[in-house]
Amino acid sequence: MDSDRGENGDSSHNHVSKKPKLSAFISEEEIRQEFSHHQRGIARINNGLARIQNCCKGLINADSVDEVSLIDNATTAAAIVLQQIGRAFAQGKFQKGDVVVMLHCAFQSVKKSIQAYVTGAGGSVIEVQLPFPLTSKEEIVSEFRKGLEKGKSDGRHVRLAIIDHITSMPCVVVPVEELVKICRQEGVDQVFVDAAHAIGSVPVDVKEIGADFYVSNLHKWFFCPPSVAFLYCRKSPLSSEVHHPVVSHEFGNGLAIESSWIGTRDYSSQLVVPSVLEFVNRFEGGIEGIMMRNHEIVVKMGEMLAKSWGTNLGAPPEMCASMIMVGLPSRLFISSEEDAMRLRSYLRQHHGIEVPLHYQAPSDVEGGPKDKDGLVTGYARISHQVYNSFDDYCKFRDAINQLVEQRRSCKMLFME
Repeated sequence: MDSDRGENGDSSHNHVSKKPKLSAFISEEEIRQEFSHHQRGIARINNGLARIQNCCKGLINADSVDEVSLIDNATTAAAIVLQQIGRAFAQGKFQKGDVVVMLHCAFQSVKKSIQAYVTGAGGSVIEVQLPFPLTSKEEIVSEFRKGLEKGKSDGRHVRLAIIDHITSMPCVVVPVEELVKICRQEGVDQVFVDAAHAIGSVPVDVKEIGADFYVSNLHKWFFCPPSVAFLYCRKSPLSSEVHHPVVSHEFGNGLAIESSWIGTRDYSSQLVVPSVLEFVNRFEGGIEGIMMRNHEIVVKMGEMLAKSWGTNLGAPPEMCASMIMVGLPSRLFISSEEDAMRLRSYLRQHHGIEVPLHYQAPSDVEGGPKDKDGLVTGYARISHQVYNSFDDYCKFRDAINQLVEQRRSCKMLFME
């Protein structure tokens, strides 16, 4: 028999080797090594998890842990709040055409939740235009009052007002306490504050704010891994009608308990919250110190960039937290959201800079802020966290200055 022939007569050149068999089954010692992360001395005969609402309760000054539900993110909170509004329409508790009022720059998932749960059930929506750039909070208050007035026209009722604490894009700190008080004065049924960026960025006292619902992500500015958020639900006669969108064994036992177990999933991002709080308290002044320093530095860096480019800030410093909007040179000719996205991609790919950019259409009445070359229509949202350095902002400044010079000499167009 040829030495290069297999036992079935196949040529060894075409033979595919089988995977070698393991020499033995996994040993008891190897099992222990694989699960060495388990705490010693604990008999693990039930794979359960404990709730950590108490940490969040202290952070936001809630009255009770029953008012604090741990959820994945602000999108989940929007579904929780808007589903109960949608059910009220479907059950005939609200009249067709009753209103939800919101800012036009609300997060897209919130708008989609309204579309999914409210408008299809007979509700209508009024979007309040957020003025931008801003010179004072009174501009927001004035527009919000107009939105509520419109919502109450023709005998309609405003069933829910959705207010951002910190808008995402363009980014400003909204006077939530004042807007919630206006809602109460105007007879709005419920107020939901979408504060995805708030905790770890601005002080949060839910009792002072006074909203019915308040959500914030702990994985944005509070150093938690994604994804974990809290939803505060003020106790009221309607609390029993608020449910988690994922129905599991705890349905009907209150939102906080419903949210604590929504089936088998990875709850580790929730379990690390106490450890994250310990980490935060290692910084001088704890979270308050972090927020103060982040604000001071981002304002300073924003002013530095605006001065370098001869542009403007998108809002006064007191309406900024750890993020601030800075006008980009008009010589970049940003005339659409697509232009802003192309510039963002260019900065990422060619300069290693990740920064969100915003296109602001010129006002029909006043046009808008100007630099020496024309209207400022592009804005950058810069932020500061404890890991950022002065060099980060200098790198961004220099990259924009280089682009402006290239545009002046027509050597290169980033939009091509």
